Amino acid sequence: MRLTLVGVSHHRAPIELRERVALDGERAAALADKLGPEAVVLSTCNRTELYLARPDEAEQLAVATLTELAGDRAEELGAVLYRLGDEAAALHLFRVAAGLDSLVPGEGEILGQVRGAFESGSTGPFLDRLFRQALHAGRRVRVETAIGESPASVPAAGAALAQQVFENLAGKRVLLLGAGKMSELTARNLVSRGAHIGAVANRTLERAQELADAFGARALGLDELGDELGAADVVVASTSSPGPIVHKADVAAALRSRKGRPLLLVDLAVPRDLDQAINDLDNCFLYDVDDLEAVVAETITGRRSEAARAEQLVASEGDRFRRWQASLDVVPTIASLRALVEEIRDSELERAGARLSETERKHVESVTSQILAKLLHLPTIRMKEAAAAADGVVYADVVRHLFGLSEEERRV
Repeated sequence: MRLTLVGVSHHRAPIELRERVALDGERAAALADKLGPEAVVLSTCNRTELYLARPDEAEQLAVATLTELAGDRAEELGAVLYRLGDEAAALHLFRVAAGLDSLVPGEGEILGQVRGAFESGSTGPFLDRLFRQALHAGRRVRVETAIGESPASVPAAGAALAQQVFENLAGKRVLLLGAGKMSELTARNLVSRGAHIGAVANRTLERAQELADAFGARALGLDELGDELGAADVVVASTSSPGPIVHKADVAAALRSRKGRPLLLVDLAVPRDLDQAINDLDNCFLYDVDDLEAVVAETITGRRSEAARAEQLVASEGDRFRRWQASLDVVPTIASLRALVEEIRDSELERAGARLSETERKHVESVTSQILAKLLHLPTIRMKEAAAAADGVVYADVVRHLFGLSEEERRV
């Protein structure tokens, strides 16, 4: 079984391209099911990645799937796709889960997103082991390093950006578009800096009401934004809409009642919620997730030593996975060897059966079972250790030859 990863991320692709292949949770789960039996689709605002564990042409399938999603920008997407296999793919996932590959190094939300992708994916023994170890690696980095300190998430960075624009957020009114986890986290970060959540707009009014109640705000539908756009100082958009929900004309109409007050719009959604033409309007400042890099850069210097420690932890987890995957090559040989010795033991016990009482037979069975377990213990360990080396398969071949494990050689 081989591991294949094909993906696109903020490192090489702008948001205009990433939003073409962005998937919500339901669509990601459906795609994983289609690509299965061992497939996981991880789609966040910064990346869309396909993880496949299969013996056949997984890379071609993954590339074709993503380029099809990209539609008329398939060729452009193909130029920025990355393709990783086995150990490199596993190490990449561990770095992602640890927040080391994020736009905001050390951000905590990605660990939950990896868990969500795993739980909704089409997993078998291989990807189950991979993603459980990735979550373990992410938790280790969170607990054993301080990389997550200071603004270490997209919501925190968005709030920091708002504070940079206004200098003081005390009394500033915030309009949230979307009532999901990202909106809630951004709201909490803004409130901690003195802002006030004025309204929460969402496609589902019930969910908007739940979040609005938590902040003493007003709940409304996405079709009722007029007055709130005029009253807000900060608009934070984070819905799962497939396209823009606020257009230039909507904001232009709201500006008439603002008397020159600046409006900051932070679009954390992928695909984007806010029409990019809004930037052309006077006193409107529109930022998307890629624009947060400048905010993030200010926090990186103090985290470099912690990032180095985190990289060491992730590398050790990557090496552990490499050894486990390599050991899979000798598992059939180990299983055949154990089957052979059990076959020999059973045969000899059957021959001696007439000469043994029931009590004696049970005693002999117990003793011979312990002897075989002890005899095979060290060879099993040594074969698994050797499997991690370049000549691991040679060891397995030698064992198969010495013990005649090929079916045509088996004799008792």
